[in-house]
Amino acid sequence: MFQEHYSHFLGAHPNLLHFAAHSHHFWPDVSRAAQIQCWDDAARFADEKWAYIFDQILPRAQTHVARSIGVSEDRQICFAPNTHELLLRLISCLSPERPINVLTTDSEFHSCSRQLARLEERSNFSVQRVSSQPFETFSARFSDAAASTDFDMIYLSHVFYNSGYVVQDLPGIVSAVKSSDTIIAIDGYHAVGAVPVDISAIQDRVFYLGGGYKYLQAGEGACFMSVPRKCSLRPESTGWFATFSNLKTIPASGEHSVAYSDDAFRFWGATFDPCGLYRFNAVQELLKRLDLTPQKAHHYVQGLQSYFLEQMDKANHKYINRQNLLNSQLETQGHFLTFRFPEASEFFIELRRLDILTDVRDDRLRFGFGLYQVKDSIDELFSRLGN
Repeated sequence: MFQEHYSHFLGAHPNLLHFAAHSHHFWPDVSRAAQIQCWDDAARFADEKWAYIFDQILPRAQTHVARSIGVSEDRQICFAPNTHELLLRLISCLSPERPINVLTTDSEFHSCSRQLARLEERSNFSVQRVSSQPFETFSARFSDAAASTDFDMIYLSHVFYNSGYVVQDLPGIVSAVKSSDTIIAIDGYHAVGAVPVDISAIQDRVFYLGGGYKYLQAGEGACFMSVPRKCSLRPESTGWFATFSNLKTIPASGEHSVAYSDDAFRFWGATFDPCGLYRFNAVQELLKRLDLTPQKAHHYVQGLQSYFLEQMDKANHKYINRQNLLNSQLETQGHFLTFRFPEASEFFIELRRLDILTDVRDDRLRFGFGLYQVKDSIDELFSRLGN
């Protein structure tokens, strides 16, 4: 249905069954033209390139993100090459001179889990982790934990990367947080561009992070974070863009009051490669021309997932079956299905030999779905598996 828009990626892999959209999403053809345009603009504007980017490219990207996640003002959106950079800025808002208490889950992506584990080696840095399973009780259990004490920071995913489960009742979880000083961050990387996202009710309380590498289909270098309006945090990890609106406010050596922009720019870093934003804008504008809203894209992918489950039940495969499936309730599932079994790593290699690309995380094998797939691909998948 949408394959014509992915001719470069699909043409480069004519025999590959790509079921890893959640990990490395194929890019639409318009992103190639956008990448070339980025280079051409650098030549066209030369020293005046950044004025053009901040006047034209960046505002468009902010508008697209704000619309995608339901925040009211474009100026609430900042960008970085990756979400880890944004996470570090949030953490740097916490004073290193006193005890720090963080609440998170056991299912956060490595950019968060590794960083927190390293900081946990400090004597004053403690981390409490809530198990993501059982999924049915997660929101209630996490809310109870959030209400149990005054945490300095809370970090959880909207969609868990290692299962695809969509966390329910984010506003309820946020309302359970006792202290207004607690930094609340939500990792939306596996949500935005996949499941419909609307954080309007909590936009002034949470930092919402995401990026272009997965379902936003824009590749690397286009990660973002929404910042609550009237945020006055002063990240210690700060680049010169954080006061871009008035560079004269940077203090001279020996002065002690570093100024920040009064919007999301306070969380910016420094000079970056704008190519990701070019690609991101091009993809978002393609989806708009196709009238392909997040709701419509989600409905299309859910149709593929439902068909996959139907064919799976018929196949009766030794690994790809209901018993190994972590969550079969599509209304609470992101755009991939996760199977858990001890032989997952070995089976991933076997699938690769069959020209079927998935991905594996320890004992979890993930099948991801995207707009460039059709039901025939699923039929071919189970045919290659030999039922």
